[in-house]
Formats: sequence, structure tokens, C-alpha cells
Amino acid sequence: MEPKNTNGSSRSYEHDIISWFEDISKKAGQVQTETLRRILELNWGVEYLNKWLGDINIQDMDASALESLYTSLVPPASHADLEPYISRIADGDTVPLLTKQPITLLSLSSGTTDGRQKFVPFTDHSARTTLQIFSLAAAYRSRVYPTREGGRILEFIYSSKQFKTKGGLTAGTATTHYYASEEFKIKQEKTKCFTCSPQEVISGGDYEQSTYCHLLLGLFFCDQVEFITSTFAYSIVQAFTAFEDVWRDICNDIKHGTLSERINLAKMRKAVLSIISPNPSLASKIEENCKELETQNWLGLITKLWPNSKYVYSIMTGSMQPYLQKLRHYAGGLPLVSADYGSTESWIGANVDPYLPPEDVTFAVIPTFSYYEFMPLYRENHYCGSAIDDFIEDEPVPLSKVKGFIDAG
Repeated sequence: MEPKNTNGSSRSYEHDIISWFEDISKKAGQVQTETLRRILELNWGVEYLNKWLGDINIQDMDASALESLYTSLVPPASHADLEPYISRIADGDTVPLLTKQPITLLSLSSGTTDGRQKFVPFTDHSARTTLQIFSLAAAYRSRVYPTREGGRILEFIYSSKQFKTKGGLTAGTATTHYYASEEFKIKQEKTKCFTCSPQEVISGGDYEQSTYCHLLLGLFFCDQVEFITSTFAYSIVQAFTAFEDVWRDICNDIKHGTLSERINLAKMRKAVLSIISPNPSLASKIEENCKELETQNWLGLITKLWPNSKYVYSIMTGSMQPYLQKLRHYAGGLPLVSADYGSTESWIGANVDPYLPPEDVTFAVIPTFSYYEFMPLYRENHYCGSAIDDFIEDEPVPLSKVKGFIDAG
């Protein structure tokens, strides 16, 4: 099941994708059963499934029976269980191991879970679900914080260098693959909001030079910027911390339509210089604001320099929470909206209540993306005073049986 793809305005598309999501959410259990059937039918016969299900004929089984069979025979797996198969894929093994979908890319996880980046097969489904969750979340945000069509986004986004595995597959971070994909262009067209920076800045491969150009172009288009975003909250904090040191150079570039010599990547220089032009009045205004902000320890930097921005949007939960205090300092009262929830293997849930502060955010699971099982956790000792809780795992339950939880600690 897919949301309707309309060719009308972004408002029409927002209505369609929210209606689609609300419809599938009302029957999430049924949708999950159908999603599992679709996954199994598409990938029946791959080596990993054969290990558990053998040559069972699933064609004549109804979806509920197939779900029962799958959950009873195929155990929950960690990335470590799948790693031998992924290594074979990376080395060029062409036998269908985990999926029959073509795998031309391997995604590198962020490493925020256990401190180690992991390879994950990246398919068309990966790119398509990324587009869907970004579009869905944007539609819910627009209900609370309406943005102007044709506006711009100050995005601190970066593509790292891709490389080839032993088997010839292209490997890189998931964001690198996404920002280079057709889906990234489609997302901007559907939401009618466009990033300030061209692809040459996003994929420049030099963090400091890309950050400088993001800031320069964001200020050049400052009155058009609708919101500020990055994948992770720390990237926004780092960018504005860097701005405190380079704002004079940026003002000079805007004044004269030039680009600092600190930018020495030819493609990046050419792309940025093709966009900016001399604007002395804007440079003077930014310089005046920066001098005032400097005396106030840069409190409210975002609202002062981007007066039409509606919110700041990024992953702000989990390991990103320590950055919230500094981010709020820069935001100066502008709402902080937590981005959506994903894992190494799949996107999971969208933030459908963007008005909630990051500390209170909840995520609504999207039942068409993957088949989910949830592991109930119970504290063995309710009075444990240790910083590390002692949890006991219960049997996994499907999405339809997740009722919420009570913190008994």
C-alpha cells in the first residue's frame, strides 16, 4: 500500500499522505499481517529464510496462518546473526541470501547504538520508505507550523565519500545514498520547500568547507528560510558554534559576492559563486545583528538571523539529548521539533505530534514499512538503585498487541 501520488499542490499531497497513514493505522494489525506476507512472497527462497522455513509451500496459506508460521519458526535476530550473510553480499556473492531485491548499495549505520558502524543492504524499498516518512512528517509539521510554498530550508546535511567493497558494491552512509537519490529531489518538489545549498556543497566531502557554505547560503537567503534542520542535533550546534568564529568572513562574502579562500574545492566554489551576488545592505544588516548577538553570548541567534523561520527540526532524542540546552540557547524560543524514529534496519515511526518538546515526543509506527515484533522488558528488581537497570525479556509481541508501558521504576 502506498499513499496517493498527486500532481497538485503540496497542501493536496499533505492531505493525501495523512489520510493514507490514518487509514492504515486504524487497521495496523491487519496491515502488518499483509506486510509480512508481501515481504515473504517477495523474498521466498532466499538462503536465510530457507534455514528456518525450508521448502514449505506458502502460496496456499492465508496471511494469518503465514504470520503464525513465521513467528513460531523464525527467531528474532540481531545484526550479528545477519552479518555473515551481509559480508558475503559485500564480497560479491550473487546467491539470494537475505532478499531477492537488487542490492547495489550497502548502507553504513551511524554507530550511535553500540559505537560500531554496520553494513546494511540498501534497496529501492529503503529509499522509498525514506521519502514516505519524510513526506509524512513534513505534512504533520505543516499542520502546526505552516510554511510557505517555494520557501527554503537551511539544512546542515553532508554526504560522506562512498567506496567500493571487495565485491564491487558501493558503500556509504544511508544519508549519503539518500541525498544523492532521486527521492531527495522528489521530496523537495512534493513539500515545495527547497534546500539552500546545491549538491556540490552537500557532497563536498569536507565538513568545515560544507558547513561554511551552508551558513553563507542560508544567510544569503535568510528571509526565505522556513526552518532549520540537520539529521542530528549536534550538527546544528556545531554549525552555529563555528559561525561564532566565521561570521565576519561570511558578511564580507555577502557584501562583495565573493567566497572566502578557505573554500578550496573547485566544484564547491563554482557552485556557490554561481548563486551569490553582491548584497551590501544585507551584509550590513547581518553584521549589525551579529555584533549585538556577540554581546549576548549568541542567545537567540536563529530567530535574529532567520526571522521567518518557524522551527528547528532534527533527531533530538537518545544520545542527542545532551545538545538540547545549547540548541535552545541558539533557538531563542523557536520550537524544537524532534525528527522521526528509525533503526539500522528500517524506519519505524513518525513524529505526528510536532508541537511536543523533544523530551515528551512519541512516535507513531508506520505499519507498511517492515514487520515489527516488540520485546517486553520487565525490571527484575523494582528497587534497583543502580544506574544500569536489570531487565528481563518476555516473548515478543506483534504491533497489534502493543498497548503501551508503565515505568515501574
